[in-house]
Amino acid sequence: MKITFKILLVACIAVMGYLCTKSILDPIEFKEEKDRRDLAVKTRLIEIRKAQMEYRNINGKYTASFDTLITFIKEGKLPMILKEGILTDQQLEEGLTEKEAVKKGLIKRDTTYVNIIDTLFAPGFVADSIQFVPGTSTRFEMATGAIETASGLVIQVFEAKTPFSVYLQGLDKQEIYNLIDYATKVDKYPGMQVGSVKEANNNAGNWE
Repeated sequence: MKITFKILLVACIAVMGYLCTKSILDPIEFKEEKDRRDLAVKTRLIEIRKAQMEYRNINGKYTASFDTLITFIKEGKLPMILKEGILTDQQLEEGLTEKEAVKKGLIKRDTTYVNIIDTLFAPGFVADSIQFVPGTSTRFEMATGAIETASGLVIQVFEAKTPFSVYLQGLDKQEIYNLIDYATKVDKYPGMQVGSVKEANNNAGNWE
């Protein structure tokens, strides 16, 4: 009987030790994995922002379609001015403009075009991947809109986002619930987002 009791006591101690260790390590492991996934999602959202801003520069508005954005990345081109010669201090003092100098043949300015994908993104970038939340087959949510300021100025806006429940899927459910609950209480988006269709925020990420 005493032997059985001792065995049970040792087993209980072992279980309690395991549970205590787990309660300490689980939150640490969750944070480490969350940080890793956060970084991957941030990187992708920044890529979307770069593409959207260049798309707006050329087309005058953002796009809510990933298909359109991907085609733009793959096939779009950016103008690049090749400069040969500069105005001297004397020419500037005389009021000579660059446009006039070009007409007179004093300097040269030629425009060439470069591929957007080679200009905005690192070598090996896969344009089709920009639509997907890293580590999943789920697309980012993306929308566009227009906001009128108090002065009557209309500003084009866009947003791209993904909730915690998508990119943290498979991690501790209670920890994910805590993140969502806190974000909801402080009136923040429960996930990662860049830009906004509700306010003009200069296309900032909600982590910036």
